[in-house]
Amino acid sequence: MAAGVAALLSGCATVHPGLDPPQINKLLAARGAPELGWEKNGGGTDAALAGQWLAEPMTADRAVHVAMLRSPRLQEEYARLGLARADIMEAVQVANPRFTFSRLGQLGPPGNQLALGLAMPLVDLLVLPARTRLAKADFERAKLGIAAAVLAVTFDVEQSWYDYVGAQQVADMRAAVGTSLATSAELAKRFYDAGNISELQLKREEAAAVQARIAASRALVTARLARLKLNTTVGLSGADAEWKTSDRLPLPVASEDDPATLDTLANEGNLDLLAMSREVDILASAAKITRNFRLLGGTEIGIDREREVDGSIIQGPTLNLEVPIFNQGGAKVARADARLLAARARLLALHLKTDNAVRLGAERVRVLSAVVKDHHDALIPARETIVERSQQEQNYMLIGIFEVIQAKTQEYDAYQSYLEAIRDYWDARIDLMRVVGARLPSETQAGAQTPSVAEILTPKGGMAMDHSGHGAQTEPPAAPAMADMPGMAAMDHSG
Repeated sequence: MAAGVAALLSGCATVHPGLDPPQINKLLAARGAPELGWEKNGGGTDAALAGQWLAEPMTADRAVHVAMLRSPRLQEEYARLGLARADIMEAVQVANPRFTFSRLGQLGPPGNQLALGLAMPLVDLLVLPARTRLAKADFERAKLGIAAAVLAVTFDVEQSWYDYVGAQQVADMRAAVGTSLATSAELAKRFYDAGNISELQLKREEAAAVQARIAASRALVTARLARLKLNTTVGLSGADAEWKTSDRLPLPVASEDDPATLDTLANEGNLDLLAMSREVDILASAAKITRNFRLLGGTEIGIDREREVDGSIIQGPTLNLEVPIFNQGGAKVARADARLLAARARLLALHLKTDNAVRLGAERVRVLSAVVKDHHDALIPARETIVERSQQEQNYMLIGIFEVIQAKTQEYDAYQSYLEAIRDYWDARIDLMRVVGARLPSETQAGAQTPSVAEILTPKGGMAMDHSGHGAQTEPPAAPAMADMPGMAAMDHSG
């Protein structure tokens, strides 16, 4: 009987689930992410495609596509899917049958008694269909978890891109400020040599120039580290890491998403939530199975065949019954119930965390969008006007050149703060995408971009200083015109 059962189960006890990239691609596509590519990244076609992408300016979207082919983290996730598949194959297999053999002989004739036995654990046979069902469900849960990890990597890549472009913009602006204040210090030295300013004012200008140079050096290092982080996240090194990128960030969208809509999207589509919910269902079924079969313990069924000493053969079924007197499986049931209770608590905590994080993230995005608007509509226009009026007053000798340079430096600072606010805004949106578990509906509104740093620093055609008719004091060497300093392009405030 046991042999027949073993033969019958040999075909159904082993399940070979595929790794199923199409199913994961479907999960990713529904959340706005590109499809997998790392499972075939050794092919020449994919290498050529990655090379083509790297030859073009590195946008956030292109960085994500390259990561799909090159990222070691994604390859690790693919390996995890293989491990999940192996766990399933192991879970649906029954224990191997036990074969027994004995040879008993009398001290004298007439002969020996031979006994053969084959036994299998009864519990394994009874719960096999349920174990198969749970194993398949757990594989689906694993695919949800791995798709969530892949989606998280795409968000990491995109956020690293925004951080790098933003850091490079800050480095360029800090370099411009350093140039302005170096010019100011040089001019102060010439004025001091001509006897027009005190040593105190000279040292103030020189100290400001040194501080600006230090800040520019730190900003440059920060930008280089951000680029290295992006290369590491994407999976690039060597010659492949020498790509170029855009120096512009997209402007905030015109209308932000409703927090209630985002909360619904998160509760219905967040892959981490779906995976945890599936885990609770699996543990609930496992606890029920444990409770139903707890009394069987190590009970075995089998068949024995014996040849007696007189040559006759007897055979029949056997039952090796474990009598549940002392151990009635209570510990197994308690353990299964505790695991289920803990999983339900984790699911509830994840729901609470997600709900609160969605609302907090949406509020953060809204506030940062308002900060960007304040820069665009109020701060920068005010700073531009201050520079313009300062140049006019300086031409009439109402203020000194150093006040004009200070106004120009403050204008640079305002633009830098504006670019940093835009970077922070997109970082906040990506953090919100992580919580929602998908790209945001309002993303279709994105299109307009910030001016490049080169455009910001393009001189507007400032006015040269006119000292004619003001000979009351010793004239210093000719000072550079404001138009010769790194300037600011006028910002379009129509939006």
